[in-house]
Amino acid sequence: MNKTEALDLLVEQALRDDLIFSASVATSLRVQEAIDVADCSLDTAAKIIMNEPLLAAKVVAVANSAAYNRGSNSVTNVRSAIARLGFNTLRALVASLVMRQIAGASKHPVIRAKINQLWEHSAQVAAIAQVLARRVTKLNPDTAMFAGIVHEVGGFYLLSRAEEFPCLLEPDDLSGASDDQNFDELETVSTDSQEAIIGRAVLKNLHLPSEVNDALEALWYGLRAMPPETLGDTLLLSNELARTLSPLDTRTDSETNRCESEIDFVVGEGTLLSILEESEDEVITLSAALII
Repeated sequence: MNKTEALDLLVEQALRDDLIFSASVATSLRVQEAIDVADCSLDTAAKIIMNEPLLAAKVVAVANSAAYNRGSNSVTNVRSAIARLGFNTLRALVASLVMRQIAGASKHPVIRAKINQLWEHSAQVAAIAQVLARRVTKLNPDTAMFAGIVHEVGGFYLLSRAEEFPCLLEPDDLSGASDDQNFDELETVSTDSQEAIIGRAVLKNLHLPSEVNDALEALWYGLRAMPPETLGDTLLLSNELARTLSPLDTRTDSETNRCESEIDFVVGEGTLLSILEESEDEVITLSAALII
């Protein structure tokens, strides 16, 4: 089976809602449901999160990152961390756990390396989106971070199936196309379209807010406005600014190695690049905390 055949099979399964998840994903989705109820108290949420050690560590780490710890007062327990972050950020962090669990813990070194790279990329996009939403587009920064965390949901699922279908790790090959076939026609059946179909199928199980789903649609198919205005614009720009590329990125070097000055613009009395420079510590510490 080649890569095209494997993707076609996975798309067919996705369209039937026949996805394969580990038991740990189901457990984390139950955590998500438990904290989503309207009357979930801070104490109840803390007890739920403390039952998931990795999630508990991440919650405390993010609460102590420069993006949320403006007064340099570190918190040392889950309850205080949730109180500082709020439930919207907590939901995003639960989603981050789900993303890692969807990919699984492969023993194959190549797959494991790609999973780690994809998560590092996602964490950077989430951290940049949080800063851009707060300082540039004036959108809800927690929602922007949430969108950044889940924006590669289709990619994580593909990597989870890579041991079963090793051909998924192969680069795209258009050399077999006939000379008279228009390149635009190839793009209509591109990996992006397949990723979108698979991504939507996974998202159905996550019950994300509609604005996050809309932002992901913009990422898959949209054109970024400059300066950015919507959550989709914010996500697209964050994806472009992330220093670690997705291992599944199919763009050429010339498309990814754009000069930063090409995407700079004025924001109030500053510029995008000056804002990113001022916020560098926030981006670094928040993305590092998310990687835990």
